[in-house]
Amino acid sequence: MLSINGLTKEFNGVPVLKSIDLDVQKGEVVAIIGPSGSGKSTLLRCINWLEIPNGGTITLDNISIETKKASRKDIAALTKKSAMVFQHYNLFKNKTALENVTEGLIISKKMPKSEAITLADKLLADVGLADKKHQYPITLSGGQQQRVGIARALAMDPSILLFDEPTSALDPELVTGILQIIKSIAQMEKTMIVVTHEMEFAREVADRVVFMEEGIVIETGTSQQIFQTPSHDRTKAFIRSISQSTI
Repeated sequence: MLSINGLTKEFNGVPVLKSIDLDVQKGEVVAIIGPSGSGKSTLLRCINWLEIPNGGTITLDNISIETKKASRKDIAALTKKSAMVFQHYNLFKNKTALENVTEGLIISKKMPKSEAITLADKLLADVGLADKKHQYPITLSGGQQQRVGIARALAMDPSILLFDEPTSALDPELVTGILQIIKSIAQMEKTMIVVTHEMEFAREVADRVVFMEEGIVIETGTSQQIFQTPSHDRTKAFIRSISQSTI
């Protein structure tokens, strides 16, 4: 479904991703955890081509790209197969919640406006915003803006959903609602990669957990393996530190 091989990324000559290999199966929920600065968000942004990788290959469904030789056509085909939910929402400030959801449907998918509105209405209702659809982002809380972002991503019906720390910018009391929505999406057997600092969420929802540090995949396994019986010393230290911080 998704296969990443030897993916590298540098910023100003500093390596941020160091030959990443990762496979994600159809319908699988993969949580990526690790300390800040380990390259987790950069990895997601490279999958979605928001950052241009320096090397490696990305295969998603029937699209395979060797990053150093990628054509515009290949990149366009790849990016249509994924949708990102961002930390800071990234909504169009001059468009209503409804318009934020319909924009991609009308422009990218060439969907008739009436059909796009019908679908957007349903998705906004699904995330609890039926009564907010005509409001602009500035009038919405952070949690409500993130719900719009989730509805927008779902509207594109991507092969894979990418969540980049979707609760990190939210006040603590708003986090639970967003996590519940993501859990409900997981139950729909949507393929998802979630970069998160919410360890209980990763433990409960993820089929597989990936631990990254310093641009390297240190360890991968089921949530039970990673959180209860990690094999790598660095993973053990990380799990021990977060366990102590929640006491």
